[in-house]
Amino acid sequence: MTRAVAYSLAGAIAALIFGCAQFGGVASLRGADVPVADQAPPEHKLYTGKKPGLQQPIARSFKEQPPLIPHAVDNFDEITVSDNQCMECHSVEKHKEKNAPKVGDSHLAKAPAGAKATVTMDRYQCNSCHVPQVDARPLVENTFVGNAAK
Repeated sequence: MTRAVAYSLAGAIAALIFGCAQFGGVASLRGADVPVADQAPPEHKLYTGKKPGLQQPIARSFKEQPPLIPHAVDNFDEITVSDNQCMECHSVEKHKEKNAPKVGDSHLAKAPAGAKATVTMDRYQCNSCHVPQVDARPLVENTFVGNAAK
């Protein structure tokens, strides 16, 4: 056997022994039984039974935070390229009639004079930033203090 092969073999054996010794006490978060389902917390219903317009807006935690959705969204259709139910109340044309906050100007495409303002497609998927809120106990201790009042 050549020296290179002998050194490679010795290195591989040492790495195997070191690896087994180092990671021998590591356990998965699921426990020893891998087929067991994740121990996720129970899912909370998000504002169950509250219709849009019946709740006060939720205070923001920091100035740049997108507004949170203060109403149930589980009965809304999925947002698609051709249909966005959020715009039925929050669009430039309908927000006054529906007494809902208007979609932000930063979300609107520049339109020629006299043309109807439309939401840009990069801001069309509302629930990417705007999320429903639930009153649930935090999963981990949290000492976050927002800057909304500043």
